[in-house]
Amino acid sequence: MDRHSTLILSILLNALTTTFFSPVYAGTFDREFDITWGGGRGKVLNNGELLTLSLDRASGSGFQSKKEYLFGKIDMQIKLVPGNSAGTVTTYYLKSKGDTWDEIDFEFLGNLTGDPYVMHTNVYTQGKGDREQQFHLWFDPTADFHTYSVLWNHHHIVFLVDGIPIRQFKNLEHRRIPYPIMQPMRLYSSLWNADQWATRGGLVKTDWSKAPFTASYRNFRADACVSYTGKPSCPAGSPRWLSHRFDLTAENNMRVVQRKFMVYNYCTDSKRFPQGFPKEALKMAALATKQSLLLLLSSLLLLIGVSTGSFYDNFDITWGNGRANIFESGQLLTCTLDKISGSGFQSKKEYLFGKIDMKMKLVAGNSAGTVTAYYLSSKGETWDEIDFEFLGNVTGQPYVLHTNVFTGGKGNREMQFYLWFDPTADFHTYTVLWNPLNIIFLVDGIPIRVFKNNEAHGVAYPKSQPMKIYSSLWEADDWATQGGRVKTDWTNAPFSAFYRSFSDVDCCSRTSVWNWVTCNANSNSWMWTTLNPNQVGQMKWVQDDYMIYNYCTDYKRFPQGLPTECNLG
Repeated sequence: MDRHSTLILSILLNALTTTFFSPVYAGTFDREFDITWGGGRGKVLNNGELLTLSLDRASGSGFQSKKEYLFGKIDMQIKLVPGNSAGTVTTYYLKSKGDTWDEIDFEFLGNLTGDPYVMHTNVYTQGKGDREQQFHLWFDPTADFHTYSVLWNHHHIVFLVDGIPIRQFKNLEHRRIPYPIMQPMRLYSSLWNADQWATRGGLVKTDWSKAPFTASYRNFRADACVSYTGKPSCPAGSPRWLSHRFDLTAENNMRVVQRKFMVYNYCTDSKRFPQGFPKEALKMAALATKQSLLLLLSSLLLLIGVSTGSFYDNFDITWGNGRANIFESGQLLTCTLDKISGSGFQSKKEYLFGKIDMKMKLVAGNSAGTVTAYYLSSKGETWDEIDFEFLGNVTGQPYVLHTNVFTGGKGNREMQFYLWFDPTADFHTYTVLWNPLNIIFLVDGIPIRVFKNNEAHGVAYPKSQPMKIYSSLWEADDWATQGGRVKTDWTNAPFSAFYRSFSDVDCCSRTSVWNWVTCNANSNSWMWTTLNPNQVGQMKWVQDDYMIYNYCTDYKRFPQGLPTECNLG
């Protein structure tokens, strides 16, 4: 990877990374940890929000958690020793007690100024390790804080950096390979001198003229089962980390990191294991071969235009208690509404720009009072959102297609349309094309609305918050049909909407767990698409003949003046 590509990757990762798992506890260092050695070289600062470890010629320093954990997702932000760190080792690991201990290791091996750290990982089971994998990083770990995480459950141990999986150690006990499953572990960290082996096998020694060396820690989070007298107390409900397994996308993302940044893998060191690789190495190699074949097949199918996705693969049904269902081997999804409840679903991935298509067939007959929503939305109080909403009507009257754009939690940019066809008689394609230049709403490939990026004129634009896709069918007869004058006729229930032929081939997306940004298109032509003259003409036809409300012409609503974008063309 060249410098330019590495810089872009680093910017994307750091700009877009968020923590998916909500921590059950994010404590201060004075409450969560004890400094255990160092003669004052370990310090808790900023009211417990920052911890530093120092190393000089006399001693290093270290700390350990007050609690023991048995499974969990544990995060720590660390900023490593800057400059000439050769000979130093900064450790961050989980470990149980006794002669047959279990252990999960991050170790950061310092280097000469300008040369990269080596990030060393290992897994011990019952006192046995020798499972080293080493990596360089795609950023400078001394310039700022980065998040190093361990996800540990019954299925696997996953090492993550800024939310990106770099290594997986699977539970293969059914093949008689021990796995850490019974022994609670404490969290430890230390900064110490190991110049007899740490830097280039001990060839480069510590330069004590640079001492003291300092590593810094902040934002510890533990979404974990805490062990009290040998009995684990786990978070309420069913934490997502507890049942987590890799999907194809996460596996692919890890393979990308390993291909580009791994510098040692015990599973390929035939000189070290002349009598044969460890059992787990052989199993991992077989799984990697199978995974590579699946990824190759998926890529070939995408190249020839065949979608390998299905609603099973791409969406989770999130509410409705059985009223939303997937049929036809994942190719059809339905949402249903009755007097008790509606239903809805959301995408597994988040998207940051893309062209997203969904074919929909809306509620037929008397749909008054119902709303079928199909939209993208980010999280938080200052969310961004791109909306299609279909407002039902009495039999024979047209649906109202309601569109809106939210930026920073602010909307009020409604445009409404009738359609030039019956959206309940057959499936039609509703598309959002979202790139750094504009958001284009399309129906069957015909543009009906454009929201341009006018940040140069002080108009906020969605460009930095990844969004998931959502859809729902729900009752809103207090406002949806003719301003709430027409109510839902429940004798016509249940109401159903249908979805098929979802496509996100032309998108930059990330899984909800791993925060790795992947652009699927071979040619990102959509990334810089604006309307061509023919499309401008099509949009004018739609807006002239089928638009029924435009916020940019509603002077009564904006007596102090129309929004800025309305006057920019």
